[in-house]
Amino acid sequence: MQKVPFRISTLVFIRNGKGELLLLKRSRAPNLGRWSPIGGKLDFFIGESPFECAIRETLEETGMKIDEKDLRLFAYISEKNYEGSGHWLMFLFDCLASLNDLPPDGPEGTFAWFDREDVDNLTIPETDHLLVWPIYDKRHGEFAALRADFSEPDYPKILVESPPLAPPH
Repeated sequence: MQKVPFRISTLVFIRNGKGELLLLKRSRAPNLGRWSPIGGKLDFFIGESPFECAIRETLEETGMKIDEKDLRLFAYISEKNYEGSGHWLMFLFDCLASLNDLPPDGPEGTFAWFDREDVDNLTIPETDHLLVWPIYDKRHGEFAALRADFSEPDYPKILVESPPLAPPH
């Protein structure tokens, strides 16, 4: 069995006062040329937690200063053999603070605001269509855990490890 890298990352969903989502058209791999929420890889050398990573990436990519109280973790997604290049564990956060000014474009890419309905018509990573946005749409106070195996790219196996909880009665 070939050994491939395992990466841990965060995605942060930021909205403006109108409820539009901030997306970044990435100018680097992975997801070069595709729109996605901001985020990035954990810094293992300093023992960074997913929350610390989300805070750092938000500041680096948008200039927005937040802390733990501004974030709500709503899901994780584990991807085996993503694009045949490695395994990913992604932590998905809602940013509870809004950002009204569009951040300046930078080395990571170009920013724009989008209504949720517009996202499905953008060039986004295929796995975001399958995993990220469906769980984003179901995130209302629940926590979810998904696992996807892309060992056979034409037949990905997707398993909900921890389904979103039903709202309390």
